[in-house]
Amino acid sequence: MNPTRNSLLPLLLGLIYALGAVQCNEYNKSEDAPDLPNIVYILADDLGYGDVGAYNPESKINTPAIDALAQKGMRFTDAHSPSSVCTPTRYGILTGQYCWRSRLPRGVLRGYGRSIIEHDMLTVGELLQSAGYRTGMIGKWHLGVDWAIKPAYVDSIAHASVNEVGMVTEMDPDWIDFSKPPTNGPLQHGFDYSYFLPASLDMDPYCYLKNDTLVSIPDDYTPGNDLNTGYAGAFWRPGRIAPGFEFDEVLPTFTEQAQAFIDRHAVGEHPFFLYLPLAAPHTPWMPTSAYQGKSGAGQYGDFVEMVDAAIGAVLQTLADKGVIENTLVIFASDNGPFWKPEMIEQYDHRAAHLYRGMKADIWEGGHRIPFIVKWPGKVDTGSVCAQTTVLTNLLATAADVIGVQLDQKEMHDSHSIYPYLLGNQVEETAGQTAIHHSSRAVFAIRNGEWKLIEGLGSGGFSTPTSIDPQDGEAAGQLYNLANDPSETTNLFLQKPDIVAQLENELDAIRKRP
Repeated sequence: MNPTRNSLLPLLLGLIYALGAVQCNEYNKSEDAPDLPNIVYILADDLGYGDVGAYNPESKINTPAIDALAQKGMRFTDAHSPSSVCTPTRYGILTGQYCWRSRLPRGVLRGYGRSIIEHDMLTVGELLQSAGYRTGMIGKWHLGVDWAIKPAYVDSIAHASVNEVGMVTEMDPDWIDFSKPPTNGPLQHGFDYSYFLPASLDMDPYCYLKNDTLVSIPDDYTPGNDLNTGYAGAFWRPGRIAPGFEFDEVLPTFTEQAQAFIDRHAVGEHPFFLYLPLAAPHTPWMPTSAYQGKSGAGQYGDFVEMVDAAIGAVLQTLADKGVIENTLVIFASDNGPFWKPEMIEQYDHRAAHLYRGMKADIWEGGHRIPFIVKWPGKVDTGSVCAQTTVLTNLLATAADVIGVQLDQKEMHDSHSIYPYLLGNQVEETAGQTAIHHSSRAVFAIRNGEWKLIEGLGSGGFSTPTSIDPQDGEAAGQLYNLANDPSETTNLFLQKPDIVAQLENELDAIRKRP
């Protein structure tokens, strides 16, 4: 817990009022706090739509905990990550804005990248703090922290890996003073408590941070592992590592930390918000011995089964502590799976189900994700929602849950799905437009049954990544997802009016400040 930040919460809320970003209903902690639900947001890393049994009955992977969550809640069939890779999706979840508006218009940060969230941006954590929630972030952060730079290297920042808009995405670890706490991390963006990895589990530094303090300084070195697997298997990059850091203990560690956070806050007058972005089943795929050989999808499938068990353990803790009936649980994946065509052939398992492509791609397999919401007494059990939704919608939805009105001029990328959760009738066109974004900054726009992709190719990992259009041929891709969910028939030349309409709409959305 961060006493300094808690003492500033009344000032923070006052500033939000003054700026016109939020207008709150009167909130009385002692009387109203019990009526507010706890909120637990579980984010899997690189989990595919087709990995989960509730979405794909032919999955070669057993996911009983996630399946049970779907049976007890609402399963969305047309949910999307705002990007097909890690950092931008996490940015969108917490800020309610598409990451391509930020200083990271493409790709992801690395472990030494500077913080991407601006100091004046409202986050879900800050919103819920202002309503009296005790907030925790446990897992993979991957939004950058501002590491302390040794005085002799302050000027060296100019020679770091800098993108086209001046964002430091990576730097030499020798410049960093690990004895000093980094800043501009979870504590500065709405979380009272945090226990996290700086980036993905295959990116150094391999170490944990508890709040703003390194649990152990990464002053050892790993040469990496499975470097020839192409981002599969037990792959991790070479780099700095903390003494005693074990890759296969990360998922159990985050599970235990999440259980401990729930245990601390299950009793008390304040509701809690737990943001649990797991670092799995992203590489390295390292199932412990108890899960090895259990699935029909190799090492990856075994690791997914271990992830499912971890999710089940967290949900069981909510039940054991007597708070599950007053807890809103949201489960999602940050993007599509890393699952190549040869893996489909080898295991006869379609991690992206019937959707084309995989992680990083602009095609559906890159960003269509499992998304499940359970809220006892509010969300109908075993319900299914076909509404298009994007993970940027968490901020507006959380505001509705706690009775706070957001200024949509400021939060135009976040649209509340609260009415859908309650089963209310909503105008068909409400919130239908979604923007998709690939690892290589290829845009697509989705409106109803139509999806327009700028350019040709996947825009990500799948081949071909890009294709130069030829004279007289299509310059982009247009698909009718109602009739062609696998994106096999390009209608770009046959439907020029729809192409023009979607191009204009995409341009208008991108031009918003």
